[in-house]
Amino acid sequence: MKVTKNLPWFVKDPATALIGQTCYHSLVERLDIKDADCVKFAFSKALGLGIVVGGSIVKVPQVLLIISANSARGLSLTAYVLETLSYAISLAYSYRNGFAFSTYGENLFLTIQNVLITVLIIHHMPSTAPQLTNPPKHPKGNPLGVAACLVLSTVTAYALAVVPAQNLALLQMLTLPLGLFSKLPQIAQNYTAQSTGQLSAFAVIAQVAGCVARIFTTATEVGDPIVQAGFVMGLVLNLILAVQMWMYWGRDEVLRHKVAEDAPVKEKLAAKEFGWASGAQPHVETAVPAPAIGAHPERTTSSPAPPGRRWARKVD
Repeated sequence: MKVTKNLPWFVKDPATALIGQTCYHSLVERLDIKDADCVKFAFSKALGLGIVVGGSIVKVPQVLLIISANSARGLSLTAYVLETLSYAISLAYSYRNGFAFSTYGENLFLTIQNVLITVLIIHHMPSTAPQLTNPPKHPKGNPLGVAACLVLSTVTAYALAVVPAQNLALLQMLTLPLGLFSKLPQIAQNYTAQSTGQLSAFAVIAQVAGCVARIFTTATEVGDPIVQAGFVMGLVLNLILAVQMWMYWGRDEVLRHKVAEDAPVKEKLAAKEFGWASGAQPHVETAVPAPAIGAHPERTTSSPAPPGRRWARKVD
């Protein structure tokens, strides 16, 4: 059509760069929707870009949840360390093999966001130092652990950039067990606690959708069986996390209300055990010092008189 053949450059150039000159001519200029290969390729490209954009924000709700709650309860440090390493290896492998950015770009953003979440988990880890009688209201966190995490992240990034290509291929194969072991600690922790803690439901659901989409785009554009197997395994494990989110949804609120309801019962049991009356304060006996030699006996059994008041003599 004449209209589609005369699109402005700022529309034509990005579209041509995305789907190629041949598919642009077929799908845009000729509007040939029967070209199955180009339709599939264009859909894969659009889906890949959507994943990259979504990957740039998918972990943001998790970060905000930790910050707002001032807690990383329920999040496995081991899981995030292994997952971050898996993302970083896949990013380096795809980039150095010249894959299209739309097939792996989300790994860049996921790696950055995971490093931030790992830092927050370390920051909120309980201190092993002796507890103070009156701890500060706002603890300083774990600066040494945070610094060590940032240093190790920088060293790992440099190592992945300079490692020989054949060794990087071996590392890419290791992302399969890394992907497995990165999810297992979180799954096990959720099962043990019967709760998902501060784990973000949005992040889990988005990762399930992302794995499904990546299986399609990898098969269409890359065709690398190692990368494909990693996404299939990631889909299975993320589905398990999604099922746990559904099973344990609202469990924290139920436990919180139960603890609040059990508090008065525990107080009554304690009162019964020590013989306290309901609502009464425990009787506390005070020791009375022995009278000094020569002291008046009546004054030793009485409390001191208020200032300015004289004692009255007892009348029999």
